Amino acid sequence: MSTTRQTPRWFVLTRALFQSARFSRALSLCIVAAAFLTTPIKSVMGWPGLIGVLAAVVVLSVVSFIAHWDVIEWHGLLPVSLLVFVGWCAVSVVWSTYQWATLAAVLYQWIFTFLALYLALVRDAIQIVRVIGDVLRVLLTASLALEVVSGLLLDSPIRFLGIAGNLAHGGPISGLFGSRNQLGLVALIALVTFIVEWRTKSVTLGVAVFSVAVAVLCLGFSSSPVIAIMIVIVLLAAAALFGVRHIKSERWKFAVQVVLGVITAAIAVLAFIFRAPIIELLHGQSVITVRYDVWLQMWHLIPVNELLGWGWIGFWRGSLPPYSLINTMTGAPHANGLNAFLDVWLQVGLVGFLLFLLLLGLAMGRSWLLGSNKRSVIYAWPPLILIALIGTAMAESTMLYESGWMLTVICTVKASQGMSWRQALPVAPEREPAP
Repeated sequence: MSTTRQTPRWFVLTRALFQSARFSRALSLCIVAAAFLTTPIKSVMGWPGLIGVLAAVVVLSVVSFIAHWDVIEWHGLLPVSLLVFVGWCAVSVVWSTYQWATLAAVLYQWIFTFLALYLALVRDAIQIVRVIGDVLRVLLTASLALEVVSGLLLDSPIRFLGIAGNLAHGGPISGLFGSRNQLGLVALIALVTFIVEWRTKSVTLGVAVFSVAVAVLCLGFSSSPVIAIMIVIVLLAAAALFGVRHIKSERWKFAVQVVLGVITAAIAVLAFIFRAPIIELLHGQSVITVRYDVWLQMWHLIPVNELLGWGWIGFWRGSLPPYSLINTMTGAPHANGLNAFLDVWLQVGLVGFLLFLLLLGLAMGRSWLLGSNKRSVIYAWPPLILIALIGTAMAESTMLYESGWMLTVICTVKASQGMSWRQALPVAPEREPAP
């Protein structure tokens, strides 16, 4: 006589909790908030506090991932270019000149890669945009509020948050993000997100107007020459993207895409040739001077380990060579190379640099084609976010870690979901249940 073993009620309730949409949304909000708040968390709680926060969200994400495992469609989802680049960064621990630091940096990169994969695979595109919009709405509002308190009410800096209190002088301000360039980039990403929210009718008109106003104020008071250029680039890209979306004929659409590609290449060449007057026009001479000194030292050190690099490090460690040497030669400490492409080449060599270009090229190409051909405006979000990140990567290394890397992975995976070559491969048939 056989008896049927019943599943414990506590297990059923726990599984239902981690499978619920409400829990996934709450966890997604925590993940995005933790990624964008790494700077103030480190300022208040230090690295141990940040690692504790990240460990908590990773554990919850693992459990939620397992609960959703059966409903995730894996066929052709994870882009090979992403897996190969992350794998190459991890393998660099073998030849790294600072192996323990590389191991720690690889684990840190994996944390944000996994959190980005959780968001990209468990949440759909509109849910991701809503979560990022909700978080950035709060963070930008809080940043402005703190700047008002510091610059207008107290007339004193809030040093532990890195807020200088410059609002009364018209900026620059940094809010909760540590620097004016980072605040400007976050505000630009938020602006794109808020407009997509409004166009998809995910928020009310009042919320959309308030959100856009906050993002525009943060952009204006950040006074960042780098972001000023990126605003123009993103606006032009958005106009081009939405123009292509309204072309009905596939033949004309292809022709316009080719022309846009040629015009983009020509503008990039002209911008490089006339970079000096452009920088002077934007009052960015001091910005480019600091960067040029760092880039020059990096360019001298890249040939030492040109093919494989010095080893993945992410954030620079000022006590480790070659970063200690660069800081000494430039006369100031730097947390990164102020250029994501040179930074990658220095850390993981020419091979890693080419893999990084392949990753970004495929992600940008796929997301642009999806954005220009798919009917829903939600498909416009990944290419515009990638353009903001890639453009800013010429003057900042933000996209290599934390929130920048998380957004890069999300956009890459979402683009792969729509245009992966592996979707053409046959899917293994499901097994028939045993009689």
